[in-house]
Amino acid sequence: MVRVQSEIFDPGDELNSFMAGRAAAGAVVCFTGHVRGFAKDKSVNALELDHYSGYTESEIAKIRDTAHRRWPGIESLIIHRYGRMIPGEPIVFVAVTSEHRQAVFEAATYLMDHLKTSAPFWKKEIRSDGTVWIEPTDADYAAGQDRDNNAGD
Repeated sequence: MVRVQSEIFDPGDELNSFMAGRAAAGAVVCFTGHVRGFAKDKSVNALELDHYSGYTESEIAKIRDTAHRRWPGIESLIIHRYGRMIPGEPIVFVAVTSEHRQAVFEAATYLMDHLKTSAPFWKKEIRSDGTVWIEPTDADYAAGQDRDNNAGD
């Protein structure tokens, strides 16, 4: 399941809902990304994300579908926020479950790497010294490529 929303969410509630009725799951990994209060030694007052409704969801679904093909048997939930968020608020939540732990660790890492570099969001930090547009780093892209090269197809 993929949800793109402006509303704040509770990661614990989302995990509990996701796991309800999944008695066969032997492993679950979840990741929650939060707005940082500092970036490059500058105070961050807010983070703003924009997207194209419909397109963003379909692109994230493609990332999710690829993970499900690479790690058969996993189930996943991806929640990504847009709009204005303040430090400490959750931005993204990824949960992956399966019968065994290796698949969930690998799939969750793959999903996060590709959400960071391929999900179509426009991000800007509102810092103490002005507004800064945020782009994925070379290290972000390298991590995703490494996962692509080492994932069991």
